[in-house]
Amino acid sequence: MPLAATLAFLPSPRQATAVVRLTVPRGQIQEVMGPAIGEVFQALAAQGLKPAGPLFSYHLRMDPAVFDLEVGVPVGPGFEPQGRVVASELPAVEVARAVHEGGYEGLGPSWGEFRARLEAQGIPRTEGLWESYARGPESSSDPAEWRTELNQPLAR
Repeated sequence: MPLAATLAFLPSPRQATAVVRLTVPRGQIQEVMGPAIGEVFQALAAQGLKPAGPLFSYHLRMDPAVFDLEVGVPVGPGFEPQGRVVASELPAVEVARAVHEGGYEGLGPSWGEFRARLEAQGIPRTEGLWESYARGPESSSDPAEWRTELNQPLAR
């Protein structure tokens, strides 16, 4: 099963980030996400900075046809916007978190299962959500070893 059985409910602190904002048709996300990630890492490298946490995608609005998201990494002090790479933040909120195990093509079904579990428990949530890519292709060529944290902000 691609979604780990355990759900965690925990505070997520506010985190400064360096991101590229994307608003694209769902079918184009694979074409634009890679270059946007590259821009983020190039901007940090040009400033002598390293990410302060894993790569993430923060979906600001949920629409089945259009992705409206920020792609980036947490950063420490000293980051300056460069080109399309701007300063943003992950909010300080309580989140429900689950872990998707496996390739990225399984994220949709894992999100569906995760949200269904929250609904079944009557847990209210906000519209936005984010994925943190804790372990991915940069650490293993085997997608079975990849781990993505699913973070759903709660409205309680």
